[in-house]
Amino acid sequence: MTKKKISILGCTGSIGTSTLDVIQTNQDAFEVVGLACGNNIELLLKQIETFKPQCVSVSSEEAAKSLKQKITSHLPEILYGIEGVCTVASSGSPDLVVSAIVGAAGLRPTLAALEAGINVGLANKEALVVAGNLVTATAEKKKLKLLPIDSEHSALFQSLVGHNAEDISHITLTASGGPFRTKTLTELNNVSAAEALKHPNWNMGAKITIDSASMMNKGLEVIEAAWLFKLPPEKIKVVVHPQSIVHSFIEYIDGCVIAELGLPDMRSPIAYALAYPHRIPSGVKTLDLASIATLTFEAPDTKRFPCLQLAYDALNEGGTMSAVLNAANEIAVDAFLKGKIAFLEIATTIHETMNAHNNCEASSLDEILSIDAWARTCGSEYIQRKQS
Repeated sequence: MTKKKISILGCTGSIGTSTLDVIQTNQDAFEVVGLACGNNIELLLKQIETFKPQCVSVSSEEAAKSLKQKITSHLPEILYGIEGVCTVASSGSPDLVVSAIVGAAGLRPTLAALEAGINVGLANKEALVVAGNLVTATAEKKKLKLLPIDSEHSALFQSLVGHNAEDISHITLTASGGPFRTKTLTELNNVSAAEALKHPNWNMGAKITIDSASMMNKGLEVIEAAWLFKLPPEKIKVVVHPQSIVHSFIEYIDGCVIAELGLPDMRSPIAYALAYPHRIPSGVKTLDLASIATLTFEAPDTKRFPCLQLAYDALNEGGTMSAVLNAANEIAVDAFLKGKIAFLEIATTIHETMNAHNNCEASSLDEILSIDAWARTCGSEYIQRKQS
C-alpha cells in the first residue's frame, strides 16, 4: 500500500505532537515528509530522528544553524523563517498538509499549501478568521479540501456525512466554558495567567488555553464555521457543555439532531482528517457514557465573557473586521500572559481596536496583512495608554 505523505506545520505544538502520535500508531499508512516549528529544537530533533522528514523549518537562521549542529544521523533540508514554513507547506509532494501553527502566522503557509494544490488539514482557525474569503476561494478554485481538525468543526463535518447542507436548520458549537465558567465578574477581574492556563478538559498551548478561558476561542470557531459550512451568523449557535463529550451537533429542518461524541482527545479529529474519507485507530480510549453518567448544557453568558459577542459582531460586520478582532486578541492575550493587563481587559482591548477600525473589503493577502499589522499597532497603543 502506498503511504500517504504528510507535512506538519506546528509540529512541536499540541496538535503537531498529537498528529505525529496518530501517525506513529499507523506507521504503515503514513510518511512524514515535512516538519515546521518555532524554537523547540530539542523536540524537533527527536521528531527528525523518528520520522526522517525530507525538509524541516525553524523560526530563525540561528535556530537552523543550531539544529544542523545537533543532528547526528538523518539530515533533512533545513529552512527557516516564514519562507521556510511556506516551503515545507508546498514541497515534497505531500498529500496533506496539517496546518497547526497558532494565530495569524499560519495564514501564509496555509495559502502556500493550497496554491501548490495540496489538501489541508486545518487546525489553524485564524487562517479563516483573518482571510476566510481568500482561503476558501483558493481551495475552491484548486478543487481542494479543507479538512477541519478543530474538534467542533470535525464533529460538524462528520455530522454532515450522508446529509444535504441545504437541509441544515442550524449548527451548535459546544464550549467547555474553560476554567472560569462559574466565576463572577468581580472574580474574573482578579484572575491570574496561571489560573487561566489550567483548562479543565483539554491539553492545549498557552494562547488557545487563554482564548478558551475568555471564550474567544469559541468566537473564532463561530467565524471559522461560517466559512467552512457557508452559514450566516444566525444559523450558528453556541452552548456551554462542561464535560466536552458532545463535540458539536447539527439540527436539520425536520427536527432531527446529529451529533458527534467522544472523549476530549484531539487525536480523534486528527485521525479523521489524516485518513479521510476512511477511519483509522487513533489511540483514543473508548467512551464510557455510563461512567460519565451526566451531560449538562447551559447558555453562554456574554456579559461575563464578552469576547464571544465581539466575534459575532465582527462576523456580522464582515469585511476586515474579523482580521482586526483576531489581531487585537493576539496582542491582548500576549499582554495578559506577560502581566501587563487584567483578564477582563482582553475584551476591552479588542473592543477599542474594533471601534477604531474603518471596516473595508480586502481582496489580496497584502491588504489583509496590512490591516492585521494596523490592528496590532492599535491594540498595543491602547494597552500602553492603559499602563501610563
